[in-house]
Formats: sequence, structure tokens, C-alpha cells
Amino acid sequence: MSRYRPPAPKSSPYITVEGAEQLRAELHQLWKVERPQVTQVVHEAAKNGDRSENGDYIYGKRRLREIDHRVRYLTKRLEDVTVVDRAPAEKDKVFFGAWITLEDEEGVEKRYRIVGADELDPKKSYISMDAPVARKAMGKRLDDEIELELDGKRVYYVITEIEYA
Repeated sequence: MSRYRPPAPKSSPYITVEGAEQLRAELHQLWKVERPQVTQVVHEAAKNGDRSENGDYIYGKRRLREIDHRVRYLTKRLEDVTVVDRAPAEKDKVFFGAWITLEDEEGVEKRYRIVGADELDPKKSYISMDAPVARKAMGKRLDDEIELELDGKRVYYVITEIEYA
């Protein structure tokens, strides 16, 4: 029985300058710092003889595969993405990299930054430009309305602020 996984949908090929720096820093950390350490642990564990019952060897090899997989992904991703390093000419419209403030029908405001798929971070209120909210907001102006379907009901938001950092 195979472990077929359908291919993941292509994410947007854009990233902010900060996001690109984070990916480069992660790549450097994995390749120059963590991988040599794990390689040394595996090398020392291999010297101890029987590898079939050697936990350091088994888990070290597994971690090396994980690191190599992530390094390949980061290297390819950094080649493929377009770094967006400036604000658009029309700053009164929502585009990639914008901070937007949305107000719902009850007057509750939410603030999001539209970023690339690799930068997604709910704690910082970063949403992917592939997210439904971001897709609906793209190209809209101040005081435009956005309609979303959440949990089977329609929700309306008004764009109350657009800012580019």
C-alpha cells in the first residue's frame, strides 16, 4: 500500500524582505550549524559498533534526513520567490505587504498584514495572500466592503485602514 499524498497547491511566489531574511537565516542555521553537529553525533555513534540498537545513530540519521529535506525545500523556494521590497505606487489600495484593519458588523476591528505563504504567523497577525480574507481584500480601497462565508454564514467587513510599513 502506497503513501500517496496529493501535491500541495502552489503557493504565491511572493515574499517580503523580512520573510526572505528569515528563510535565509533558517537555511544558514540548518546547513552551517545544526547539520554539522548532527553529522558529528552520527559519526561518533557509528564508531560504537552495532547500529541496529544505537539510538544516537538511528535518530541522528532521521534528523539528517529531515534537515536535508528542509534545506532542499528552502534552497528551491528562495530561488523561486520574488522579494517585494517596495510599497506599491497606489498606497490607497490593498496589495501585498499591506497592513489592513477590518471592522465587522459589531464594530470589532482586526488588523492583518498580507504576506507570502512562507511568512504566515497568526501570533503577529500575518496572513497569507492566499487566505480568503486577503484574496477578497486585494485591490480594494478604504471603506470598501468584503464579504466572506464563515461557518456557513455570511460575514461582512469594512476596510478602515490601509498602511504600508
